[in-house]
Amino acid sequence: MNILVDGINTYYEESGNGPAVLMLPGWAAKCSLYRSVADTISSSYRVILLDLPGFTGNTPEPPNDWDVDGFVDFVIHFIEAMQLKELSIIGHSFGGRIIIKMMNRQDLPFTVEKLTLIDAAGIRREPSAGTKRKQTILKFAKNFFSEETIEKVKERHGSEDYRNASSLMRKCLVKAINEDLTDLLPGIRQETLLIWGTADTSTPITDAEKMEKLIPNAGLVRLEGAGHFSFLDQPVIFDKVMKSYFKIGS
Repeated sequence: MNILVDGINTYYEESGNGPAVLMLPGWAAKCSLYRSVADTISSSYRVILLDLPGFTGNTPEPPNDWDVDGFVDFVIHFIEAMQLKELSIIGHSFGGRIIIKMMNRQDLPFTVEKLTLIDAAGIRREPSAGTKRKQTILKFAKNFFSEETIEKVKERHGSEDYRNASSLMRKCLVKAINEDLTDLLPGIRQETLLIWGTADTSTPITDAEKMEKLIPNAGLVRLEGAGHFSFLDQPVIFDKVMKSYFKIGS
């Protein structure tokens, strides 16, 4: 299904009936990746899976290089376009960044009941030795080489997300990962479930532990041995946790 939001022909999927739950994806992830999440709770909820602008091609790129606040504005306008007055929100990875910032906005035009953060991003850590070497290479390149050459260096040394992104989306990604949202965590007042893979190397379990400590009403569930896509790595346990949190079958 499609709906026009801020002039962008926005793709989404929905299933189930009942109170609304919005699923925000990880960077460059299709909303279809989260159908198993929707299946877990759609017996009792109306679950909406959103394709964010520029992530997959189903929803076109944003008109310019948005920072996280740009995506927050878009999600707020999507919720308004869907005429949702009350909802819960689930965010995976980058979707967690959006949630953290949005829950610190004042006077939202809707009520958010509860949150679920799955292997969420938002905490900026001290760069590793390898990352520091890459940053040094880029600083050196900027002094001596053309923009085209610098971009080739970034492609060679950047993350897979960076290499696979368009020029515009690379700018959005850099803005996002350079912003530390740690100080915003105490501003989240909703009941928050944290679900994390203990083997996640993209957003490690230490991030989850910090979020549990700083978000006033948060609880953490560790999925042993699961990685950054913990809901796919440990689907049976994930299913049980979600059904318990959303009070399905109780």
